[in-house]
Amino acid sequence: AKCLETRESVAIKKVLQDRRYKNRELQLMRLMDHPNVVYLKHCFFSTTSRYELFLNLVMEYVPETLYQVLKHYTISNQRMPFFNVKLYTYQIFRGLAYIHTAPGVCHRDVDPLTQQCNLCYFGSAKVLYTSSIDIWSAGCVLAELFLGQPLFPGENSVDQLVEIIKVLSTPTREEIRCMNPNYTDFRFPQAHSWHKIFHKWMPP
Repeated sequence: AKCLETRESVAIKKVLQDRRYKNRELQLMRLMDHPNVVYLKHCFFSTTSRYELFLNLVMEYVPETLYQVLKHYTISNQRMPFFNVKLYTYQIFRGLAYIHTAPGVCHRDVDPLTQQCNLCYFGSAKVLYTSSIDIWSAGCVLAELFLGQPLFPGENSVDQLVEIIKVLSTPTREEIRCMNPNYTDFRFPQAHSWHKIFHKWMPP
């Protein structure tokens, strides 16, 4: 969208608002001010003919997601240059370091499909006692920037767990019981080495 007053391009996220509650994403974004976090410029409410209430978050416009950047290199049958990988990774972790310390927020949705150079889309964000899930997700994004494809390309939760085991090795019986006490089949695939996964990026 374009701001009529300034002719500036902006992004507008429209979400259905429950009148009984405040919008958590709006409350969190109002706390944030950092170069690597998408800036909230304005917000307003709108209604429909069916009296549905919508919250409109007006944010700075960033033209491409990391997924779109990766797709460009994939179509060209190229790898993303190492400098670009370092740059995008630095920006992601710099943004995460800020939200984890200043507002104390865990993003919970860091992935190439939704993220740009700056962190955005805080609909899943919460104040949690740990930010480990964001570090895990950012590491997966880093691997995808290197490989040009997801590190754990599972089609469902079980398939994805198998893909994780192929890379990180078999969990212990105690860890499996914590994940699913009813699981008794302990046959898992053999793990790959990191060198096999990233061999094209590693020195000989």
